[in-house]
Amino acid sequence: MREALIVWGGWSGHEPEQGARVIAGMLEEEGFSVRLENSTAAFADPAIADLSLIVPIFTMSKIEKEEVANLTRVVEGGVGLGGYHGGMCDAFREAVEYQFMCGGQWVAHPGNIIDYRVNITGRDDPIMAGIDDFDYRSEQYYLHVDPSNEVLATTTFNGDYAPWIDGVVMPVVWKRRHGKGRVFYSSLGHVASEFDVPEMRTIVRRGLLWAAR
Repeated sequence: MREALIVWGGWSGHEPEQGARVIAGMLEEEGFSVRLENSTAAFADPAIADLSLIVPIFTMSKIEKEEVANLTRVVEGGVGLGGYHGGMCDAFREAVEYQFMCGGQWVAHPGNIIDYRVNITGRDDPIMAGIDDFDYRSEQYYLHVDPSNEVLATTTFNGDYAPWIDGVVMPVVWKRRHGKGRVFYSSLGHVASEFDVPEMRTIVRRGLLWAAR
């Protein structure tokens, strides 16, 4: 049986515990044995090298050197990493080695909760199979993004809230490699209720399955 670890915590506005339970349910439906922890100390456990998948849901906060060192080491060794929104790519802002692994870091969401369009770019990828462009209401994430990411979906900023970024095309969903590990990320999912959007839920589910070894 494949095993997954979900580590949740940090800023409560992202509803990390609720999101962790949604993700746990998804993975259990796919036959995973799932362990939930709410301390970054879980990342320092050498035993996580034997997992199939790690899902951080831990906005902002701090991570200790030995924790991030072990986490990045096991992903380089082949453990999958997957996550969404600020739970993965607005975590541990001072840990650049963590950001290097994830492939991006949140820097702004102009207008806060707004309506925007998600455009599917990786239509031939199994993660996006059968999914068309869709409208979405949430924070439209502006990220600093690694150019080596394989981008599967984007969004375009219209400049209403920051005129200087009018027309900027920003990755929303990507996958990448970090060493031998597969890394998946989606910027959708400010609060747990967004998993009720079928496209968002399907993308995250498929992405986590792709990341898992």
